[in-house]
Amino acid sequence: MTDVFDDQKARASAWFRELRDRIVEAFEALEDTHTAGPLADAAPGRFGVTETKRTSEDGSDAGGGLMSVMRGGRVFEKVGVNVSTVYGTLGERAQNAMAARKGIPGMKDDPRFWASGISLVAHMQNPHVPAVHMNTRMFWTPHAWWFGGGSDLNPCLEYAEDSRHFHDIQRAHCMPHGDDYYDRFKAWADEYFFIPHRKRARGVGGIFFDDHTTGDWEADFAFTQDVGRAFLPAYLPLVEKRRVQNWSDADKEAQLIHRGLYAEYNLVYDRGTKFGLETGHDANAVLMSLPPLAKWV
Repeated sequence: MTDVFDDQKARASAWFRELRDRIVEAFEALEDTHTAGPLADAAPGRFGVTETKRTSEDGSDAGGGLMSVMRGGRVFEKVGVNVSTVYGTLGERAQNAMAARKGIPGMKDDPRFWASGISLVAHMQNPHVPAVHMNTRMFWTPHAWWFGGGSDLNPCLEYAEDSRHFHDIQRAHCMPHGDDYYDRFKAWADEYFFIPHRKRARGVGGIFFDDHTTGDWEADFAFTQDVGRAFLPAYLPLVEKRRVQNWSDADKEAQLIHRGLYAEYNLVYDRGTKFGLETGHDANAVLMSLPPLAKWV
């Protein structure tokens, strides 16, 4: 099974890197073109890039990736766009969690895995510009393979037309792959991005999917690519429209409190955070999603 999937693994890993490059270029262009409105006189932000490494329990190389983070720009207060391709064997805790959640037999007998993906979180300077998250990934074991990911919008000051645009683009990119894809994965996002202890969603939703394997790798990969392709047209127009608006101290306070919700969710419930830390990936890369500043009431 490993030989059959070598080409697919390489293509998936290359796609996630290509998508990363497109997004980094587009975000730096937003910094350059922000010449009117709040912080327009500041220096444009640029991504700093750091290689990340995963080390197996026996100390051998187990893959890695790139952590790309921009801090203190004109438009972005903190944004990270990470890609990684990691492999090795799952520790007992991760084996048990995966076997229990996915019902995969044989994990203890052969706990090898391979995973590649892109993960993005953007926290904005202007409270009128929504924070956003996007990730897509492919996971392989000798027993199964699947895709996962999604994208969701996290405004602290909600604009109905912004939410509608974001969802419309998600719908348009889902529809060619299945009539029910958008409705199903939107409902999954509404459930997944809910914060039980706060009894509220962390944002206005989007789409979320996991364990996605129809048996047709090409079709599932094509869908995963379209989820990635949807991101820039769904998000960039919102940034361009809202980045010029002035904000008040009350707006900034609302943003910082909303970021507290985001931090709580990612530390307590997010599957990607848990998996990354359990499998020994670079902790700074895993926790890149946390906001630079947040408040709790």
